[in-house]
Amino acid sequence: MKNPKFTFSDLIAGYVSSTELKDDVFTLETSDGRSFTVKLSANVYAELIRNLGEPFLDHTSELRNKIEKGRYLYAYGIFYTDGANDSLSFEAKHIVFVGNDAHEYRFEQQDWWIQQIKELGDFYLHAQFGSDEIDYKNYRTSLNLEGQHTTNIRQETDTISRLVYGFATAYMMTGEERYLEAADKGTDYLINHLCNVKPDDNTAFWYHALDQTPDKEKKIFASEFGDDYDAIPAYEQIYALAGPTQTYRITGNAHILDVIEKTINLFDKYYLDKEREGYFSHIDPINFDPRNETLGHNRARKNWNSVGDHAPAYLINLVLATDNDRYKQMLEYTADTITKYFPDYANSPFVQEKFHEDWSHDQTWGWQQNRAVVGHNLKIAWNLMRMHSMFDKDEYVALAEKIAELMPEAGGDQQRGGWYDVVERTLAEGETYHRFAWHDRKAWWQQEQGILAYLILAGILNKDQYLKLARESSSFYNAWFLDHESGGVYFNVLANGLPYLLGTERNKGSHSMSGYHSFELTYLASVYSNLLVTKQPMQFFFKPNPVGLENRILRVQPDILPAGSVQITAVTIDGKAYDTFDAEALTVELPDVKHHVKVCVTLTPVDAAQRLLTRLDVESQRSTLYLAGDINQPSLPSLQKALDEVLNSRPAAVTLDVSSLKDADDAGIRAIIFEFQKLSSSCKITISGANAAISSKFENNHFADSATFV
Repeated sequence: MKNPKFTFSDLIAGYVSSTELKDDVFTLETSDGRSFTVKLSANVYAELIRNLGEPFLDHTSELRNKIEKGRYLYAYGIFYTDGANDSLSFEAKHIVFVGNDAHEYRFEQQDWWIQQIKELGDFYLHAQFGSDEIDYKNYRTSLNLEGQHTTNIRQETDTISRLVYGFATAYMMTGEERYLEAADKGTDYLINHLCNVKPDDNTAFWYHALDQTPDKEKKIFASEFGDDYDAIPAYEQIYALAGPTQTYRITGNAHILDVIEKTINLFDKYYLDKEREGYFSHIDPINFDPRNETLGHNRARKNWNSVGDHAPAYLINLVLATDNDRYKQMLEYTADTITKYFPDYANSPFVQEKFHEDWSHDQTWGWQQNRAVVGHNLKIAWNLMRMHSMFDKDEYVALAEKIAELMPEAGGDQQRGGWYDVVERTLAEGETYHRFAWHDRKAWWQQEQGILAYLILAGILNKDQYLKLARESSSFYNAWFLDHESGGVYFNVLANGLPYLLGTERNKGSHSMSGYHSFELTYLASVYSNLLVTKQPMQFFFKPNPVGLENRILRVQPDILPAGSVQITAVTIDGKAYDTFDAEALTVELPDVKHHVKVCVTLTPVDAAQRLLTRLDVESQRSTLYLAGDINQPSLPSLQKALDEVLNSRPAAVTLDVSSLKDADDAGIRAIIFEFQKLSSSCKITISGANAAISSKFENNHFADSATFV
């Protein structure tokens, strides 16, 4: 087929390779090296990629000046077939820049993902509970596009747990109490309403769902979803732990840990195949037997979810919280099982995902057949790199890099960016591209796997090609998945990035979508980007009761990171500086008290320990600016940006919290004084937590009379 005799619209993602702009034309080169001539149409408009909560950032007037060589951008427009030779031309109607210049990617700003998780947290708080008290009796699995409840009264265990994970993670990144309240109440609700603790065999089992009506609760024992119908799938029991485990990381609540341990006992007793390795995918609801005939096509099966989902859903977070050998051994066991049984590169560029109990391939199961889920391949690469930092096994890195090498061509869209959904694992004769199982749409959760896989590969292995793919993946997600009209993120977009808004894929809450992948992405993209790639400090928040922790030790490593890559540079407890911590071990020895304490920990990349961390909180007319690290000449731009944000908030009162500030040079002190002089004369200024040296510098610059020191 020659060039089509019709027009069609599409997206090109690429790097500017020619910038002459003669007759408003430039050249754009895709990720895989193909060149397109792009003509700017008469009505073209341009914008800068924006975060949730930001207004439209119009760059149309600057468009032509921003067509710089090497800049990555998106051009959406119309393809035309013209002339006697039927040549194909492209005219751009819409340009999206991912940074202010050719070297900037806005999502690499230190607080980009932190701001995004705040917007997500607020969206789901309002969607589920409105302005009322947080009460999970009012929770609903189904939410429409605008985040409103539908008429469906179903409450699924996994979607509650995933949302609880989101709220707990939002607290860890922001310290905002309403998120922790939602996580705590959600965890209590899950345990009290949807968990069946069985004292006779020391296990805990989670119901599939309950239907909540004003006068009664109806518990749903086995799954009522699709191919899992009337069975108890391992992945539902796995994801029931996602929210409680993340909440446990924050609070150290021993009751939560007890339920988690009993659920792991369930896995060991009923799902673990002690003879042939791995975990069965389903058990029947009567006998808890993975080989029961009533399971039909799920009888004696194993799959990606039953083996691979333990690590990201709860197990890594449980290891981080406890450093328990049992959980570390289980984590290593799942990784070893994946590397042993899942690769199938003699037959396909994709891993095998479905198995019989003897590990022979099951290529006739349900919808999967001999098909690949692109995101599962990327998820394996991401999680093996996490576990490599703990177990130091070369085979983990080898498989992760093998996947990273194959996926851009086999499962990625090198024309438009982003990652596809489900494709055929093998090519038929004469085929170049793996055929799509149903469509060429792109799901939000699979974009997460691509972003995290290449970010952690870039951060640990320091290879340019991985950073390039991480940036391209992050660009596509932030350009096309954020719903700036209604809030939250879209479930699916078309191949060209436009949102797909039909059926259940229109919704912001469903059996498949809740507050998990989008929240997890903000958390770990921030961790990998800041702590491994761009080398910027981060703060994390916890609120434990020391009584519940062994030896009162709080473990604060945010993810499994390479040993020695980060250190604690500051800790506050209930807003006051605290120095009983092990900087290298990433642990805090909590005070001997019997109530919850709010712990704020600053983690800094080891080779960037002198950087400045800023955070601004604005409530009503009071602004609080937190500074951590060091103020020196290299950090002055970050300080200036933060001070500008304070002024733009037009506060009636300002608190400068320097309790985590280690040192400040005279230029930094003068910068603070200079900017604060621009505040209203009626504005009350408070300097909180200054050490003797910093207080002295303020006094020497005659600022002591202009502020209150506490």
